[in-house]
Amino acid sequence: MWFRNRLIGFIFGLVLFLMMAPAVCGQERVNGNRPGSSRIIIALEGTVRVSGAWALYPMMVKWADEFRNVYPKVRVDISAGGAGKGVTDALVGLVNVGMVSREITQEEVRQGAFYVPVVKDAVFPMMSDQNPVFHNGLSQKGIKKKTFIDLWIKGRDMTWGEIAGSDSKYKVHVYTRSDSCGAAETWAQYLGGKRQEDLQGIGVYGDPGLAEAVRKDPLGTGYNNLNYTFDFKTGLPCKGLRVVPVDLNENGKIDPEEDLKTKNKAVQAIASGVYPSPLARNLYLLTKNSFKGLTREFVRWILTDGQKYVDETGYIPLTKIQVNGALKKLEINP
Repeated sequence: MWFRNRLIGFIFGLVLFLMMAPAVCGQERVNGNRPGSSRIIIALEGTVRVSGAWALYPMMVKWADEFRNVYPKVRVDISAGGAGKGVTDALVGLVNVGMVSREITQEEVRQGAFYVPVVKDAVFPMMSDQNPVFHNGLSQKGIKKKTFIDLWIKGRDMTWGEIAGSDSKYKVHVYTRSDSCGAAETWAQYLGGKRQEDLQGIGVYGDPGLAEAVRKDPLGTGYNNLNYTFDFKTGLPCKGLRVVPVDLNENGKIDPEEDLKTKNKAVQAIASGVYPSPLARNLYLLTKNSFKGLTREFVRWILTDGQKYVDETGYIPLTKIQVNGALKKLEINP
């Protein structure tokens, strides 16, 4: 009897200890198993490795900082390098998360790509604020898609005078991305369903590099993601740059809703659907097969608490339907 009572007491104490012990090393005890349900994270610890799209890099830095404020024992290592690098790194296991700024291909899905949307942004054509014809016709009439196709896809030699309807003989200098990236893929898709390798122009690495090349060249034009086109603090185009006025409805003039002089106007155009798909698109986080452990909790946090930092960081939030869909996808792919 004495031995049985001691044994029962030992088992009861062991069960109680296991129920109350804090989780460590990326493991957690949670309450709730529905999308968006309340989850009580006892402890999180470890490292999440992230690489990929320049488009998502500023947002990921903000998410990492805020997540670390909640879970100080978690480290998030982030490197940019383009969407192509993010996909490759994630699928071969070099990182836990790939940042992707384009649609995921069927070939990537066949290789095990599992992904969720986390935020929205867009790609914009840009030019130097020293462009010689901007105030000489171009700002009023804009540029039609056909002209962009002539420049980037057909590789036509054109003058800024041809584009603006003036007598300027200055040739257009076309820039594109040299790294495999979502911005280039998105721009190529807009120009007739093409691929990045179809784009003509002087290749430059990364969003910052392309912006700098165009800034220094009064005759240059290129394209960049939202947060490398507009200054986060002022809401105006980044220093030395202008957004190329695009005649989206091709009526021969820039209508008020097409005049994207500020970031607020650009965001409104995206939200209203005036600024078209695929230029306006979702940004994704991707991994091999499914997000697991600490990484899964980080992605879940991004889709819930992390969404409140989207506006202030200069991005466009997902809709509630998109958030709920992404959370459900996480739940059914543990």
